[in-house]
Amino acid sequence: MAPTPAAQRVHDDGRVELDPADVRSLEGSRFFNEELAPVPVEKRTWTTYNYFALWMGMAHNIPSYALAASLIALGMNWVQALITITIGNIVVLAPMLLNSHAGTKYGIPFPVFARAFYGLRGANLAALLRAFIACGWFGIQTWVGGEAIYVILGRLLGSWWRDSAVVAGQHWTLWLSFVVFWIGQMLIIWRGMEAVRRFENWTAPLVSVGFLIMLGYVLVKAGGLGPILSDGGKLGWGPDFWKVFAPALMAMIAFWSTLSLNMPDFTRFGGSQRKQVRGQILGLPTTMTFIAIVAILTTSGGHVLYGEDIWDPAQLADKFSSPVVVVVALVALVLATISANLAANVVSPSYDFSNAFPKKITFAVGGGITGVIGILIQPWRLYSDPNIYIFAWLGFYGGLLGAVAGVLVAGYWVVSRTKLRLKDLYTPDGVYWFSGGWNWRALIATLVGAVLAVGGAYGGPFPADGIIPFLKPLYDYNWVVGLVGAFVVFAALSLPSPNKEEISERGSSRIDPAAVDG
Repeated sequence: MAPTPAAQRVHDDGRVELDPADVRSLEGSRFFNEELAPVPVEKRTWTTYNYFALWMGMAHNIPSYALAASLIALGMNWVQALITITIGNIVVLAPMLLNSHAGTKYGIPFPVFARAFYGLRGANLAALLRAFIACGWFGIQTWVGGEAIYVILGRLLGSWWRDSAVVAGQHWTLWLSFVVFWIGQMLIIWRGMEAVRRFENWTAPLVSVGFLIMLGYVLVKAGGLGPILSDGGKLGWGPDFWKVFAPALMAMIAFWSTLSLNMPDFTRFGGSQRKQVRGQILGLPTTMTFIAIVAILTTSGGHVLYGEDIWDPAQLADKFSSPVVVVVALVALVLATISANLAANVVSPSYDFSNAFPKKITFAVGGGITGVIGILIQPWRLYSDPNIYIFAWLGFYGGLLGAVAGVLVAGYWVVSRTKLRLKDLYTPDGVYWFSGGWNWRALIATLVGAVLAVGGAYGGPFPADGIIPFLKPLYDYNWVVGLVGAFVVFAALSLPSPNKEEISERGSSRIDPAAVDG
């Protein structure tokens, strides 16, 4: 295969960087800016704790809680819900770690990583698809955070706040809480990635407090775990459960499918592969399992106390008789939600929008765009019903992102064998220009994977028989179908022929990029 370009420095631990002179030579490229540039090795300083704290901050938030609690609302018992969530977290961790490797090795964010397989222009398809979904998540997180502020102030200020005039279907004080929460997040992201890291570090140990207070309150009021664990759910272990299990499992996976793509945005700062891998393995399964247990027990306890399954923690806390418990718990939840939203739903689309127009959109401006789209998407509608939240929102986009993940995993591990030409990721005269900046193989693979995954979408806003009826059975397994379908198609289309191998060995600078291994 083609030799490693001389401009790339390969360190003993396998991490790669460009010579400073080569970085300066890229400054005139329209595909380069400071935020997208490869991070120098001396600035890749994140430790195992940084990644563990990142995951604690991202996992311990109101939508994570609501995700687990919604399974109870759909009729599962606590064992079924916990099994579903645990399996989902283990499954999604695999592509997440596979894509994280490139970030640590080359110091590049997700949209630049995607250029290696979609092309310098084609990467915008993958990046913007992921970005717009992140905007939706940003909106959802901001809405539930604003809702928590509304409940807190309602307890402190009284009925005039809680029972204010209704505007566009919501109390104007709830709209105000939403706007204040939105502005607070924008002020943090405007200060850049380092401000996000510092915020994650100091909030991570605190974000569990609110959930534990809520759980403790419910356990005391419900008379301990006995009444909670004795609830057998509504589905049993027969066909009714298995009918819900598959799409619910895909929703659990889809919840973190955005991160399975864009973890390079964070691992590009990793001190080593071992540190980022260990931090993520310690972080994702443990923190999500913890929040799932707390959410399941708290929601089940709420059913014992109030006779209904309240899957929104802010609404459940609002029923508590103790104002102190409500205020302390929800303040912690507000901090948790800010922490998660910044890390999971603002950082990455900021890079994605910057990738689309590197010379015009900075990281901070990209964050502002994310915030505006997050409002326009009307998150209060997406979050209003557990069926819409899980089966329509999570299920549909999970299938789309599964297809993108399939292309990236196949491209990086099977086609390129983890070896990239770093400088060529930023210049149109390199091997990743493909045809006019687009790689048709990645486009076809993504299209095939996406159609297989979500072509049969049904329920909610979709036809009862599915958009494409004969694909309906596949929709219950959307994320897996999308990933496997795109993986197979891209690998098959990109496998080099003998002629391409011969050209590659001669070191031509304009070889078929699918054969590049340098």
